[in-house]
Amino acid sequence: MKASSSALIVVDVQNDFCPGGALAVPGGDEVVPVINAMMPEFQTVVLTQDWHPSGHSSFASQHDGKAPLETTEMSYGTQVLWPDHCVQGSRGAEFHAALNTDPAQLIIRKGFRAGIDSYSAFFENDQKTPTGLLGYLQTRGVTSLVMTGLATDFCVNYSAQDAARLGFEVTVDLQACRGIDLGGSLNEALRDMKAMGITISA
Repeated sequence: MKASSSALIVVDVQNDFCPGGALAVPGGDEVVPVINAMMPEFQTVVLTQDWHPSGHSSFASQHDGKAPLETTEMSYGTQVLWPDHCVQGSRGAEFHAALNTDPAQLIIRKGFRAGIDSYSAFFENDQKTPTGLLGYLQTRGVTSLVMTGLATDFCVNYSAQDAARLGFEVTVDLQACRGIDLGGSLNEALRDMKAMGITISA
């Protein structure tokens, strides 16, 4: 029997984050069959989708003299600058073709405000602007979350930590995640998640 109080959150399994994409996560496409196999176990399945307008402020191309993966200071804090990726309406922004999207009851698009990036499924990077996911999960009676997708050390990490702060019981399934690992960011993310009481399932 599917647990009605638990939800599967599938983070940003999009072409640009998979091999050949503009911001490819190593082995990103390997999560697809794992996630597809998990979906029937959940009554509530939510997909998130990075959805940037052209010229988004988090793109290195919008900052003179800056290269991808360098940082800059925004009004909301330090921001990693990325290659142009997941631009609205582009093939790169589409979900991976093999991802089974049919079981998803909700797709949360994030990063669509030009002036602020959004890693978390719950809040944009100012940690204040909500995506609406919290209210949806609460009205569905969801109390625990299993987090999957891309990338472990960025959008999955931020989503999991926000979920824990909001009172959800959170598990991150590493078999269904892949990381970027910028200068040790993967181990740092895992350490921070464990410190918040998030279960890391290998």
